[in-house]
Amino acid sequence: MRMAKNIFETFLCYSRFITLFAVLGALFSSVIMFIKGTMKIVSISVIFWGQITGTHDTAHSSDTLVALFVSSVDIYLFATVLLIFSTGLYELFISKVDSACLHQQSRPNWLKVGSLDDLKSSLGKVILMILIVWFFEQSLIIEYRTALDLLYLGVSILLVSAALFLTHGGHTSRKRPAAE
Repeated sequence: MRMAKNIFETFLCYSRFITLFAVLGALFSSVIMFIKGTMKIVSISVIFWGQITGTHDTAHSSDTLVALFVSSVDIYLFATVLLIFSTGLYELFISKVDSACLHQQSRPNWLKVGSLDDLKSSLGKVILMILIVWFFEQSLIIEYRTALDLLYLGVSILLVSAALFLTHGGHTSRKRPAAE
């Protein structure tokens, strides 16, 4: 009976490596999204350059170009979510990232994942930022025709600001000692 228990616990311990599928999938997806964001920036830059030189049609207004650039930020933020997810899962289930260039003091905060709640919190904050950027993008595209439309925009901005404030409300800023 003891041997069966040891075999089962060993199997259970090594079953954590199945999360490598999620780690590698999210990492691969992150790389793809970073490439997609960069390709979008390049294509928007080509449109912009064509407008300046007169070799491209002027169908895109400057507001449209701004909205296109903002949408590329969305893509980068989502790529970051995938990267945080990948790294966090690896740290939680496989091993701490102990690269020679990543000492404990120099590790970025998003890489410090101590629990599943830490990972969820980090992901939630970045997802909220994606929603804020998407809201900003939509506010550039929409045409405001009445005072009620502007009131809706103002209330929406207030709600988004409140959400951002509430997510960062748990963090207190540390005061740095005065330089002498």
